[in-house]
Amino acid sequence: MRKGRIAVIDRIDGRSAAALLVDGRLDDLLIDPPEDGRPHTGEIYACKAQQQMKGQNGILVDLGNGKRGFLKQAKGIAPGTTMLVQVATFAEGNKAPPVSQKILFKGRYAIVTPDAPGINVARSIKDEEERERLLEIAHECLTGAPEGLGLILRSACNEVAAEPIQDELTLLLGLADRIAKEHTSEPGLLLAAPSAEEQAWRDWVDPDPDEVHTEPDGFETLGVWDHIQTLRSPKVALTNGASMMIEQTSALVAVDVNTGSDFSLTAGLKANLAAVGDLPRQLRLRGMGGQITIDFAPSPKKDRRVIEHALRNAFRADSTETTLVGWTPLGHFELQRKRERIPLPELLSE
Repeated sequence: MRKGRIAVIDRIDGRSAAALLVDGRLDDLLIDPPEDGRPHTGEIYACKAQQQMKGQNGILVDLGNGKRGFLKQAKGIAPGTTMLVQVATFAEGNKAPPVSQKILFKGRYAIVTPDAPGINVARSIKDEEERERLLEIAHECLTGAPEGLGLILRSACNEVAAEPIQDELTLLLGLADRIAKEHTSEPGLLLAAPSAEEQAWRDWVDPDPDEVHTEPDGFETLGVWDHIQTLRSPKVALTNGASMMIEQTSALVAVDVNTGSDFSLTAGLKANLAAVGDLPRQLRLRGMGGQITIDFAPSPKKDRRVIEHALRNAFRADSTETTLVGWTPLGHFELQRKRERIPLPELLSE
């Protein structure tokens, strides 16, 4: 088994794809969506407000070319109003995807935030001298930039030379300015979502991969397809013969944890903690989000605090926004996870 972080860039059905292997285990998987005409997470549109949805506290917006989005908390926005929006999450079926007026231009080292001025440095960068150095770079790049633009310097900036940070900031600031100027009254796509390869380069930086493979058929030669085949099954093997079933329904994602052949007094807790430890990765790889209900293996009620603490730690390290809702009267645990990705079955041809 090859150790370290290995990024593999390949293509699936002509679409960009990227896999991250960590010590031989698949840790992340990105695949460009098929061209099905639906808006995709991260895209930026000029749009026009259409129909108020009073019961849902929002408004439908026209994104152009027959596409629609749903803008929440749209109080005071009248039909016919034009604005810039960014697709926030994936929407199932023919539903209008949620969009946001909070536009973000993301890069490897920084995020540009229109209409949110100010400079913020990632809290993970603790060294004061390094923070001051990065702030000087940011201030210099903002000099002469349009008013109202803000910057977030990501953790990937830490101890990186000034030039690549400056180059990216110049590019992102220029892009934000261009998009603002291109905003017209006619709805339409202004900026496409990043490809899988671009997203991998942007986000797999903590730390950077030890190896990057871009040769053709890399998924085959480096075993990525074997991992993908495993993901086609709802069953996930855990330690000591335990397992969990992860199944998508029309209403929610159901997770069922089983102890297997272990009948010891601590079998339930061991299986539950093993499931919790792998759940963020499994949801990420399978592209699952929305409401998630976990039916944990039988375990004494006093173990709930331990399980909840493990859940909090597991999802803290995951980049997708996840809210721990809590225990239900029937003893299940509920999560609410942002739908950032398309479910894996929809990305793979059968």
